Amino acid sequence: MNSSMALSALFLDIFRANALLVAAGDQLVAPLGLTSARWQVLGTVAMAPAPQPVAHIARDMGLARQSVQRLVNELVEAGLVELRENPHHRRSKLVCLTDQGRQAVASIHKLQRPWVDGLATGLDSEKIAIAAEVLQTLRQRLAQSTDESSD
Repeated sequence: MNSSMALSALFLDIFRANALLVAAGDQLVAPLGLTSARWQVLGTVAMAPAPQPVAHIARDMGLARQSVQRLVNELVEAGLVELRENPHHRRSKLVCLTDQGRQAVASIHKLQRPWVDGLATGLDSEKIAIAAEVLQTLRQRLAQSTDESSD
């Protein structure tokens, strides 16, 4: 099998794994009143070195700004994030975790740890690192090709 065929097979596995990951994530965070989509946005906000506007969060996640805006609005309604004034752009508010949001992130980590530990059982950490590196390279190439085609 050549590289192109192997990559096509990998893409199919990624699609399948993503569907299973989203379903498992929904199940994992449901007791917290969250979905995988909300979890992803909440996690991105929590991991950011500083508060970011929705457009930056969307770009980091590789999603449409409108989709992330809808999720941020839901998180605001749930009291998990708040929108603050942006000193660099009057109309583009900064998304920040609330105390309740920080508690939710901590609760997610408590639920996630044993789940991830179970998934990692029997997997070689070096192979996981290689897989992560390959996925990161593919993500960068896909982002670059998407940027080039939109020019």
